[in-house]
Amino acid sequence: MTDPQAIQPSALDQLPDRDPEETAEWQASLDAVAKAAGPHRAAYLMRRTLERAEGNGIALPKLLETDYVNTIPTAAEPSAPGDPEMERRITAWNRWNAAAMVTRGSKHGVGGHIATFASAAWLYETGFNHFFQGKEADGSGDQLYIQGHASPGIYARAFLDGRLTERHLDNFRQESGGEGLPSYPHPRRLPWLWEFPTVSMGLGPLSAIYQARFNRYLTNRGIKDVSASHVWAFLGDGEMDEPESTAALALASREGLDNLTFVINCNLQRLDGPVRANFKIVQELEAQFRGAGWNVIKSLWGSAWDELFQLDTTGALVRRLREVPDAQVQTYQTRGAAYIREDFFGKDPALAEMAKLLSDDKILECFHLSRGGHEARKVYAAYKAAVEFKGAPTVILAQTVKGHTLGEGFASKNANHQMKKLSVDEFKAMRDLLELPISDAQFVDGVVPYGHPGADSPEVRYLQERRAALGGPAPARRTHAVAPLPAPADKTFASFDKGSGSQNVATTMAFVRLVKDLVRDKETGRRWVPIVPDEARTFGMESLFPSLGIYSPKGQTYEPVDRDQLMYYKEAENGQILNEGITEAGSMADFIAASSSYATHGEAMIPFYIFYSMFGWQRTADQMWQLGDQLGRGFLVGATAGRTTLTGEGLQHADGHSPVIAATNPAALSYDPAFAYEIATIVKDGLRRMYGEAAPGEDQDVFYYLTVYNEPMPQPAKPSAPGVDEGILKGLYRFNTAESAGVQVAAANAPRIQLLASGTAIHWALKAQKLLAEEWGVAADVWSATSWTELRRDALDADAALLRGEERQPYVRRALQGAEGPVLAVSDYMRQVPDQIAQWVEQDWSSLGADGFGLSDTRDAARRHFGVDAESIVVAALAQLARRGEVKAASVKEARERYGL
Repeated sequence: MTDPQAIQPSALDQLPDRDPEETAEWQASLDAVAKAAGPHRAAYLMRRTLERAEGNGIALPKLLETDYVNTIPTAAEPSAPGDPEMERRITAWNRWNAAAMVTRGSKHGVGGHIATFASAAWLYETGFNHFFQGKEADGSGDQLYIQGHASPGIYARAFLDGRLTERHLDNFRQESGGEGLPSYPHPRRLPWLWEFPTVSMGLGPLSAIYQARFNRYLTNRGIKDVSASHVWAFLGDGEMDEPESTAALALASREGLDNLTFVINCNLQRLDGPVRANFKIVQELEAQFRGAGWNVIKSLWGSAWDELFQLDTTGALVRRLREVPDAQVQTYQTRGAAYIREDFFGKDPALAEMAKLLSDDKILECFHLSRGGHEARKVYAAYKAAVEFKGAPTVILAQTVKGHTLGEGFASKNANHQMKKLSVDEFKAMRDLLELPISDAQFVDGVVPYGHPGADSPEVRYLQERRAALGGPAPARRTHAVAPLPAPADKTFASFDKGSGSQNVATTMAFVRLVKDLVRDKETGRRWVPIVPDEARTFGMESLFPSLGIYSPKGQTYEPVDRDQLMYYKEAENGQILNEGITEAGSMADFIAASSSYATHGEAMIPFYIFYSMFGWQRTADQMWQLGDQLGRGFLVGATAGRTTLTGEGLQHADGHSPVIAATNPAALSYDPAFAYEIATIVKDGLRRMYGEAAPGEDQDVFYYLTVYNEPMPQPAKPSAPGVDEGILKGLYRFNTAESAGVQVAAANAPRIQLLASGTAIHWALKAQKLLAEEWGVAADVWSATSWTELRRDALDADAALLRGEERQPYVRRALQGAEGPVLAVSDYMRQVPDQIAQWVEQDWSSLGADGFGLSDTRDAARRHFGVDAESIVVAALAQLARRGEVKAASVKEARERYGL
């Protein structure tokens, strides 16, 4: 029978062989080794040959997996500086206090996580003592993305160095009293300590990549040299299942982000059990990262394994380690020496012979305790190699035991993620293991004590000296150095007040034109960061390509196909635009890095991210919460907004709900402007509030969400009536009355109605205003509702003030005070968008909206389908007036028939 492999075509079959005889000799040599020494020896020689070729720069496909051993051999490990014994004692105190804090908190039912930090303690401690640059270091220091579940260990270290007190630790997960600690890294709740919120799984690694990329962007554009800053992202191996965790690996390698290191704590467990029960997560991750072009360092085994590897003259041990699934490795952690002898060593005669040379204690030391992630020397070697590697990002795959040092009840147990406390006896056993000077008498009434060697102890002095040498405390967040940005010239914004005359201009184009003017500002223009996910031409932004350039660390190494055109595709090393390809998640990560640069780097940047509105809050709302958590500032712009404006695109592109989702985010100021002058007014005030001199009581740590439309319409001049600017910013003002609009109403005492509309819906309201007057004798006033959400928030504040005994009238009630007749609200969104304010409107209320799924059709047909076009507004207005007895009921039926509704 023919061997199938013999007839499989090779890529090399497509190439001429200039010396077939030489090729045959090499193949024969391989065959001879396989026959004489066995296939394992032949595979070993091939791997070593490929590694040598790679080291010599010979272009060959890379090995995606290496043996299940440490990348850095013991003989090549550098000696770690400092005092290892002192660092061991510091780590012991941190382990103790992290476990004590969570255990004490469990008495209040607030929970917490113990096992994650127990496995990762040395991964953090080695970095804090020798690598992580503080904020007083060169540039901006390092950026640390701490694994969320490890936060108790970070608090424990801050307690040891005097930045936190016992009172703080006792208020872990109890924040309402004012001295509490958030459960996870959270800048909004603990802004002097945490820089980055990371517990929403997958967003930490994604953001870390774009933060490292943004650091290069700042340096290449000459804003600030942060080339000395390094980004460290601490992740769990289970977290790597999240698609966001690996979504941008290729970007990091493509741009050579050697200022970035991932440290993946491979304790082989996720929340319910093994990460890869029947497989090997380390090998899977290695292949994934190597395939994406990353430098991979594996730190799997501790020094106790050195003797075993020296005895492995046949390669049997390495082969066995490669084939044992992760769940079985976890089982070895909980079983005795006899079981390990039989199940691990007994599978191969060579291993059985090796086991005869090993004592039970040695076997247990290796399989229970000795992991690369638990030894400072191994971790130091990996970190040093990572920061010295140039040309690509590095990932360190550090193997640990989840629940290490917490005792047999915790270590490697499937349930340890949900285990929130240790018993007193378990703490005493832990104390003895860690050799801590804590007496039995300190356990008062069964309460575990916190441990501290003293503010002037050798341990604390050593810790503080190491941090001083590295540039100050870490993690830490600083914002004190940021000065307000000067406001752009008023004429930039005032030019929109006169309108567009007879020219049709979509509000998307108006916004882009405004930005084009703002980036020319001599003071602040270079601080704008335009971000777009490969849709710049859709939004009319291609004119910015040649003037601002698209950022690329390689510049432009080719001649663009449209070089002879005025608006050609220009990439530049100092380009200002971030054109991210088809990735809303990557664009949001860009935005987050830029929006918090005022704190991370002491450089205020003004990002605006423009996107299909449907693909913003719906697709990346989790990152928009991350943005709010990280105290980011900037402008999110939902273009082609609304359910009925994007003709022909249909359900997947029809946004009828983004303002609903935006309303749930307390940091988002959501606006649905109708006209160009409203956009200019909102952006001007947003720049003042976020980057200039905020008014007393105003929160600067907000971001703006503006919806803009692709529907070209004449842009009117700004009304000259007093209070228009206030109304635009607060969310509502009267655009015109029936009289000022010039519509003719037959009767002097005609029925009157108030039409409230936002965004593009105001044009339907204005048409309805004319129809109501000319065909039905009804006078309608039209109001522009620029922000239903801001109106609601103001009303909620007024309600809260009332509970405190303060009298304050909601702005919406004050604005509509004295307005005659009922109110009819309409938008291009679900009815619940305008209905947000219904309870604070004193007049009779009704609303129209585009509820349901979107559909493909013309704008007119879509609006008729949803019942929000001008004719539908007329019928709804007449129905509302008929219920009040102000028009005949027959008029409603007549209108429906006349308009074909």
